[in-house]
Amino acid sequence: MIHMALLPDSATEPDGSAVIRVLSYNIRSLRDDTDALARVITACAPDLVLVQEAPRFFRWRKKLARLAAASGQVILTGGATAAGPAILCSLRATVERTEDVLLPLTPGLHRRGFATAVVRFGATRLGVLSCHLSLQRDERHEQGGLLLDRLAGLGVEHAVAGGDLNEGPDGRTFRRLAETLQDCRTTAPWGGEFTSTPADPRQRIDAVFATKGIEVLGCGVPLDQPGVREADLRAATDHLPVLAALRIPA
Repeated sequence: MIHMALLPDSATEPDGSAVIRVLSYNIRSLRDDTDALARVITACAPDLVLVQEAPRFFRWRKKLARLAAASGQVILTGGATAAGPAILCSLRATVERTEDVLLPLTPGLHRRGFATAVVRFGATRLGVLSCHLSLQRDERHEQGGLLLDRLAGLGVEHAVAGGDLNEGPDGRTFRRLAETLQDCRTTAPWGGEFTSTPADPRQRIDAVFATKGIEVLGCGVPLDQPGVREADLRAATDHLPVLAALRIPA
């Protein structure tokens, strides 16, 4: 673990650039301790939460809305309509547009999708994408390409993508994304490295990526974040979250 100063707080700077916090979190359909989950999210004080495995079935919208409210967020987009990925945001974000995308279905495998949005923080515009890539290697690689296409198609200069990649940095899909985008953890390591599993983390399969023009101020598992308790991290879900602080140019 890299012990560092705390990540900077969200802020709008005099030149119009924005410092934001982005949290990526696989919440396992809220099957675990949702109070612990809400406490972790709240303590991270994110402007955007890239959720994977949002509830998809009975009353899924209500369940996701309850989590958002309990953690000081609102639902931006996604959930069942994106086959699991969702985006929550703080009231600091101004929403320009949203789109949920279902990916081609491989027979016998889970349906996958992207939750996407374009938001503004002050004078900055930012594309946002939450993903949960396939367990199957070839399908996952194809989805990595679709993710890059989708980000490019948002029509904004700066964008952030994050989620559960189902493979580590040595995997070819992870490498494909890291060739085009900044792997925020590699650019500015902070906090813990491994995201799976909370009881004995040994692999980094969750990540936040940013386009090249964004300044990464720090990224990692928020083990040292004030208010984040280890007991809550273990109880909340079967992944650890990834928190990134980013400076978006005006």
